[in-house]
Amino acid sequence: MSNEIVPFVDMQRMATSIARSGLFGVRTPDQALALMLVSQAEGRHPALAARDYDIIQNRPAKRAEAMLRDFLAAGGSVLWHELTDTVAKAKFSHPQGGTVTIEWDMARAKRAGLDGKEGYRKYPRQMLRSRVVSEGVRTVFPAATSGFYVPEEVRDMAPEPSPTVTIDSTAEELDQFAAEAGDMPRDLRAEGRVAALGGVAAFREFWSGLSAGERAGLERDLPEFERAAKAADAPLVQEEPGAVEP
Repeated sequence: MSNEIVPFVDMQRMATSIARSGLFGVRTPDQALALMLVSQAEGRHPALAARDYDIIQNRPAKRAEAMLRDFLAAGGSVLWHELTDTVAKAKFSHPQGGTVTIEWDMARAKRAGLDGKEGYRKYPRQMLRSRVVSEGVRTVFPAATSGFYVPEEVRDMAPEPSPTVTIDSTAEELDQFAAEAGDMPRDLRAEGRVAALGGVAAFREFWSGLSAGERAGLERDLPEFERAAKAADAPLVQEEPGAVEP
């Protein structure tokens, strides 16, 4: 975890960049900034909010991978008993919350009215796994959820009323955020981190827009950016029962 406090004005600039990118389900700078503040409050660099959180149907959500990673980092442990296209079952343990075994199968998904949804038809194992992670972590160590549900759960909730946002008003809001950030020098390192989280194509677009002098100033950080961009494009590792994500 990082103890570095990013100034609010720098977060405004990053929020504007994230909103303009159209990535991560974030539509407005306010949404991006809110998630970045949560990320910083939890000791992470604000740009990592784009990696760990989503906005689904106007609701914030924390990705299952981030939830499980925080759970393990806080001393929790997970033992997968079964992980297939029909059932996901795991035992979650934490020194402060005890032990619980959570199971989600397609029969339970059907009772909840979820079996007909596209995600469960195309990716049943991943959907069941996310349900198990969210329920297990929330039961024995809820702090690792950050108070959110996983995107797979949020998609099945009733949508929040949509704020009055149009393309024109969003553009005006972005311009206002940019103006409020003032004429301070750009934080190219922070912008590079945000772009890398969007994958190789997004980072190449960012890099191509820099001057030769700006590129030279980021040369030392380029390997880190390249690793992050490639990792963002990499497909999720297909775990076997008994395996736990790092």
